[in-house]
Amino acid sequence: MIRYMGTRKNSEGATVYVFIVNGLEKEVREHALKQHPGCYEALPASAKAKIAANRDWLSKL
Repeated sequence: MIRYMGTRKNSEGATVYVFIVNGLEKEVREHALKQHPGCYEALPASAKAKIAANRDWLSKL
């Protein structure tokens, strides 16, 4: 079971997405979401839209 809890800043200042995976808390950076099965799919539409906007912005650099 994967449940999205929100986002927060880690000790390095990077934004991480916080999930509960099988009862344990897991922090995942945006670029690593696809490496963790089910985490991207558990995100709400607003978080997916923010990720899409970030990727669009990066593609213009």
